[in-house]
Amino acid sequence: MSERSGGGQNRLAPAGEQRFVIVFAGFHRPWATWIAHRLESHGHRVVLHRWDPRREVPLETAIGDLLLARGRLLLVLSDWFFELGPRRDGEWEEALRGIVATNAERFAAVSLTNRALLPATAVLEPVDLYGIGAQEAERRLLVRLGLPVGPPCRSIAPGPGSRYPNDPPAVSGDVPRRNGRFTGRDELLNHLQQTLMDAERGTALCALLGMSGIGKTQIAAEYAHRFASDYDVIWWVNSDLRGTRRERLAELAPELGLNSGSEPGERIRAVREALRRGEPHGRWLLVFDGWDDLEDAEDLLPDGPGHVLVTSRNRGWIAQGATPVEVPGFQRHESTGYLMRRAPRVTEEEATEVASELGDIPLALVQAAAWLGESDMAVAEYLRMVREGELSGLADQGDFDGVPRSSLTSWSILLNRLRKSQPHAVELLTLCTAFAPGRIPIGLVRRLPPSELPESLGWLTTDLPAWTRALETLVAYSVFTSRDTRPTIPGEPAPEQESVHMHRLVHDIVTRLTSAEERHEYRRIVRRMLAAADPGNPQDSRLWPRYAELLPHLEPSGALGSHDERVQDTVLNCLHYCHRSGEFRTGIALAEQVRTQWTELFPPEHPRILDLTVRQGNILRSYGMFRTAYGLDRDMLERLRTLTTGARDTGGASSTALMTATSCLSADQRYLGQYTEALTLQREVLRTSQDLLGPDDYFTLNAQHNLGVGLRLLGRYAEAYEYDLENLRRRESLLRARHAATLVSGIACARDLRLMGRYRDALARQELVVRLHLQVLGPQHPQTLRARHNLVLCERRAGGFPDTGAAMASLLEQMEQVHGRSHYATLGLVVDYGNHAREHGDLGHARDLVAEGEAGFRWLLGPAHPVTTGMLTNTGLVLQAAGERAEALTMFESAYAGLAATLGEDHPWVLGCALNAAAGRNFNGRLDSALELSRDTLRRSRAALGEDHPLTLSCEVALAADLRAVREHEEASKVEQDALQRLTRTLGAQHPHALAARQRVRPYWDFEPYLG
Repeated sequence: MSERSGGGQNRLAPAGEQRFVIVFAGFHRPWATWIAHRLESHGHRVVLHRWDPRREVPLETAIGDLLLARGRLLLVLSDWFFELGPRRDGEWEEALRGIVATNAERFAAVSLTNRALLPATAVLEPVDLYGIGAQEAERRLLVRLGLPVGPPCRSIAPGPGSRYPNDPPAVSGDVPRRNGRFTGRDELLNHLQQTLMDAERGTALCALLGMSGIGKTQIAAEYAHRFASDYDVIWWVNSDLRGTRRERLAELAPELGLNSGSEPGERIRAVREALRRGEPHGRWLLVFDGWDDLEDAEDLLPDGPGHVLVTSRNRGWIAQGATPVEVPGFQRHESTGYLMRRAPRVTEEEATEVASELGDIPLALVQAAAWLGESDMAVAEYLRMVREGELSGLADQGDFDGVPRSSLTSWSILLNRLRKSQPHAVELLTLCTAFAPGRIPIGLVRRLPPSELPESLGWLTTDLPAWTRALETLVAYSVFTSRDTRPTIPGEPAPEQESVHMHRLVHDIVTRLTSAEERHEYRRIVRRMLAAADPGNPQDSRLWPRYAELLPHLEPSGALGSHDERVQDTVLNCLHYCHRSGEFRTGIALAEQVRTQWTELFPPEHPRILDLTVRQGNILRSYGMFRTAYGLDRDMLERLRTLTTGARDTGGASSTALMTATSCLSADQRYLGQYTEALTLQREVLRTSQDLLGPDDYFTLNAQHNLGVGLRLLGRYAEAYEYDLENLRRRESLLRARHAATLVSGIACARDLRLMGRYRDALARQELVVRLHLQVLGPQHPQTLRARHNLVLCERRAGGFPDTGAAMASLLEQMEQVHGRSHYATLGLVVDYGNHAREHGDLGHARDLVAEGEAGFRWLLGPAHPVTTGMLTNTGLVLQAAGERAEALTMFESAYAGLAATLGEDHPWVLGCALNAAAGRNFNGRLDSALELSRDTLRRSRAALGEDHPLTLSCEVALAADLRAVREHEEASKVEQDALQRLTRTLGAQHPHALAARQRVRPYWDFEPYLG
């Protein structure tokens, strides 16, 4: 019993404060708390009393105990209230006509049901609150209690329990339908609620821990319903499998109104950030049901003002910071109460015997109660069969997580009886064992034509009434814990949208009770179903929910080892989905499973293995596992080359296969910093594609784009621009201007122009490219973020944009949401933002960002990669700005020497590092050495980039400074004058470079990480 005291300010003094005790079954806590909230707002004192007297306590005694409380007793009545115990209707009638009627002035009641109550409840004069709005319900409540009807006299802030129970949370998704037979667990639920409410902000994580079948999911679902009025957002995440878990959490983003893209990773990061901030809702509850593997917990679990509830068998959640809540079996009175309510013909003695035999395990009791409630079998006969029934060795197979033999026997009895009375239900149930446990999209089987099914199962697609009866039977017997028709793709017929939820323990038991021949046949059917349900276009983000739905069932159905080409196509499409949607970790694991199976099906050079390698390599590269991708692609290409060389008379590997494998290896080499080798291979790919496919083929256009990337990485910006501009024009003609590939070419051209020093042209082009990206792909698409990144770099180089730093900070936040902090795209922006911060005097922030970027690229690429080496010069610039000149020079010289050895003296990155090294030498008193390096750098830059390139002009300004340092004033003046004139002509008199040169500020060059 807990007392509720009103809060807020009195508008007028309450006339005659009264005391009320609200008596309710735990099932109706939301109504009790709302009633209390409204009475308190009218100036009355309220006590909540959850009431569930033990069956052995006479009802009149239990009601008499209520009368000991001060104040009027308000009973919250429903069908459920009169099932407490359970007790005979006659016992209720006697109590109502006796002790309640004698003390009628102490009692009042509200009714929450549209069904007739017991006749004797008339003595309570219950007021009907069923199906009406909040204002009318409050009016009726006050009238029934004889209280004045009018505005509240206290203003009480909205809080837990204040929302009208008939008004759902603002956002709610996939919470299982409330179990009207939920029994007991009141103390556990109250403890769970108190634990979550008392937790400090950001630490409200509870884990319901226990063995399979103990009732964890039912408790979590009841908590979500019973305490629904405490929350504005309740989101249920089926978490048996990683892919399902991520996809479901990502679906919360649009429900919260978040402006995020279509990739699950992007949406998840947006959701976590919104929940952390408590915007747009601060009172939220996330339930992760069946999360046993602990994988990606840090990536998914949010912090913030809300609550997280996990159900699991894995006690490792305690180490993850979760507060454990152990879920035991039913208490004996809960077991017997449930059995007697579900099967009213069962006596208390019989219920006790059944509960004892089944070990008080809720899932076993649910099945037993369903059987005893639906059949006329005598309890004694049922117990005999449980104790003596044949299990076909089931109990000896192990891995049943502590489930007693008797429970397994009861399932065997049920299935054997259903085989005789409801064969269609058993066939449908057996089909479900060919899926993964958890949510099963069983309706998709109806997409199959009857010719794809054995004759005995043709009814699955042709007999809708039989389909419906079979599902209803399995739900009635609690074999399926839920059934819904939540659409995956809009517009599908309702039967095809149907899904069921099958507990993993039930799935395991039924699987082991199914013959090997049946398992083989049903898995074949499910494989065909998966292929039939494949939309065939994993690049379309609108279809990603379907691929997320199919993916968990590939392995259980045997699809990964199927010989059926349609099924193999579906497997490859699911891998492509993983790549396009950003589900890289799921894709990496799936690709390894597929490779294991296909290695036994196909020779190494088979086209299917090549298709697999291409998709696996794409995923690995996108995830940053460049060396692993390189190993796969190199081995594949070597096998194909060997095959061609050794079998010229039989044709060897196809030219297309060689071309594809070569293209993949070239991409790997670019990411690994092997720029010259990559360019050589990419030229070969482009030539072959032009010969085989023609200049306008999509693959050829991609090959030409990649050639531009290779030239750009080698610092050959003008050549890259020629290829990119031609490619842009072809794509605009063939694919149209708004195609995603055309937009990529637009970014490439703008990047080339910027690197060529044509800052205004680059900015003008990139502004248009970004507008098109926003219109076509949306602001959060990874490609749009890449375009926006290039835009802020164009603005920074063009000068005159005071908000560039704020734009970078905002973009970095969004980039982190989409890719994560450690992704190479995010790291590149981290470094560019650090360079900008240093340039504008924020050395502390700059030091942190540049150090983060250097460490990230070193971990990702290794210490010898050109990007990792180039990062040293950025570190040197921060040190130099902080006055640590000797340390800065060490960084400059290391970057210069390292890149020169890797890329050659004439690469623009090397020239930029040389510019900084000359400055470092000058600042450290090595004047002659600085002058020598400056002369050489200017000469090389003119040859590589041209006399008017901004980097060349920076080298010229630096040379003038070094000439002045050794008192060569006449030459210094001539060099400086030429540089100033060229800067003014090229960039404009007010460009920051020109202004700095006139003020004789030593120029520098900062490194922009670029992987291609």
